Amino acid sequence: MGFAGYSGSGKTTLLEKVIPILTGKGLRIAVIKHAHHDFDIDKPGKDTYRHRKAGAREVLIVSAQRWALMHELSKETEPTLEDLCSRFSGYDLILAEGYKHAAIPKLEVHRKETGSDAIYPTDPGIIAVVTDSKDSFPLPKLDINAPEEVANFILDYFSKGNHAN
Repeated sequence: MGFAGYSGSGKTTLLEKVIPILTGKGLRIAVIKHAHHDFDIDKPGKDTYRHRKAGAREVLIVSAQRWALMHELSKETEPTLEDLCSRFSGYDLILAEGYKHAAIPKLEVHRKETGSDAIYPTDPGIIAVVTDSKDSFPLPKLDINAPEEVANFILDYFSKGNHAN
């Protein structure tokens, strides 16, 4: 299930509220966040950074609390959402933040004050609009300030046998 919307629409804040509701219902959740810019979770001078800069294509860092895998794409193309999802196992639901153009069911997070046009008129993958707008929409409209309503919509969507491509 995707969460699509323009920058500043509240996607991350909404996910922050929806994830604990879904995990509280016993679901195992994974998230893939798409960044439209160069990013680095590593820090210059740290061992893992030095390993990557020395030419390692992948660096795995592990502690008793978590592990993280960093993969340098070099000249490879950015992996598809489907490729990334295939790396996960043992999850009930993978949520994707961003990926406006992915062919998956998506909730559009839309705030009128961002000044951006709605995505749903040109994207058949949008199945509902999550908003604080009083406007009417031709799709189900969910209250951006009611994360329980959003979580229940997601659960209902998949309980009816709907699933991503």
